[in-house]
Amino acid sequence: MSRSAHPAGPRHADVLPEGHPSAPPADLNHLDRKVWASTVTRTPDGVVSVGGIEVTRLAEEFGTPAYLLDETDFRERARAWRTAFGPDADVFYAGKAFLSRAVVRWLHDEGLNLDVCSGGELTTALSAGMPADRIAFHGNNKSVDEIETAIRAGVGRIVLDSFQEIVRVAHIAQSLGKRQRVQIRITVGVEAHTHEFIATAHEDQKFGIPLAGGQAAEAVRRALQLDGLELIGIHSHIGSQIFDMSGFEVAAHRVVGLLKDIRDEHGVELPEIDLGGGLGIAYTSDDDPREPHEIAKALTEIVSRECEGAKLRTPRISVEPGRAIVGPTAFTLYEVGTIKPLDGLRTYVSVDGGMSDNIRTALYDAEYSVALVSRTSEAAPMLVRVVGKHCESGDIVVKDAFLPADLAPGDLIAVPATGAYCRSMASNYNHALRPPVVAVRDGEARVIVRRETEEDLLRLDVG
Repeated sequence: MSRSAHPAGPRHADVLPEGHPSAPPADLNHLDRKVWASTVTRTPDGVVSVGGIEVTRLAEEFGTPAYLLDETDFRERARAWRTAFGPDADVFYAGKAFLSRAVVRWLHDEGLNLDVCSGGELTTALSAGMPADRIAFHGNNKSVDEIETAIRAGVGRIVLDSFQEIVRVAHIAQSLGKRQRVQIRITVGVEAHTHEFIATAHEDQKFGIPLAGGQAAEAVRRALQLDGLELIGIHSHIGSQIFDMSGFEVAAHRVVGLLKDIRDEHGVELPEIDLGGGLGIAYTSDDDPREPHEIAKALTEIVSRECEGAKLRTPRISVEPGRAIVGPTAFTLYEVGTIKPLDGLRTYVSVDGGMSDNIRTALYDAEYSVALVSRTSEAAPMLVRVVGKHCESGDIVVKDAFLPADLAPGDLIAVPATGAYCRSMASNYNHALRPPVVAVRDGEARVIVRRETEEDLLRLDVG
């Protein structure tokens, strides 16, 4: 693997394009602790390491691209969420962010519960030993088979997402001689300050039953009348990658208002409230996420205040961090292939992955950081766009960032904060092989999700 260095083009463009980073960082070799996992550091010889292992060694052993996951950091974050909310609340890790059997075992070790939203996620959780009563089953269109599997397994709760599902779950539970614990997901009309595709509490979207127009109240009436269901609470989720707590305050106010109406109409005080997840992480130095203890304090105070005003007992709170736990724990390691300077614009840096291992930039216009990790450099900064090898002009990994002007083919670069949704949403576009997930801890590395092979692709092609 070549590590030679030669100039790749102009230091940076005289006229920078609209939307570019305002200025290059003072030190391109510096690793901002906000965006990197806790054990990531740069060794004296300039190579970045994670879990005590240099990335050059990891690239040689596992190849690139690869997702490198800091197990110590994952466990620390999971533990911080569990500790922040304490024994009187529940933390459900949102499996959709990234799920594997190793992750399930870590969650079990650290005392977290698990939220799943498909039969595949449920199977993964159960196969890795997560107790079924610590699993919540989500989704806007669960199949009959998925519901039956979940009820037979004894999942702790099913989150009901529609009027049809209320009846469907009740019927299946009754036919199995069970009484299934459920929550009803409602949309509270809160416009989260996030991308349209990941804002989930305004009325015009596919999730939940609207609070407006009395629909949520009617869903509660129907659920309370069905013998196959035990209604334990209300669920709300306002979006993803959120930094502003004001949306949670409005959502809690409206959910508690519904709990008060339920008490007044039915004489029942539901014992649980789930405020969902969606707390943001730092993808760039400009992002400023809150710590778990700050979030826990804010949410518990909001719910307690609203319940006190409504003269309700404070229900048990549940939250569902996924990205906030796994997102910062991993980075994607790439090898630089071609470097293409465009005078007056920027330099295009092509890597051996792309939108097949990180679709978020193309899908959500997501922003990421990037760093040269196989060596240090004192070269001047150049404005770059990191792109993949797929046959799409939108195959962009990092839209605009600065890398050293002596970047060369064969160098290793890394994109931090790719633990959430990158492997989960990875594809085989252009028949790309999905990268492995390598867990690193205390000087040891092991594959927890192996790299796909061409044999894997052909095995499914039965034509």
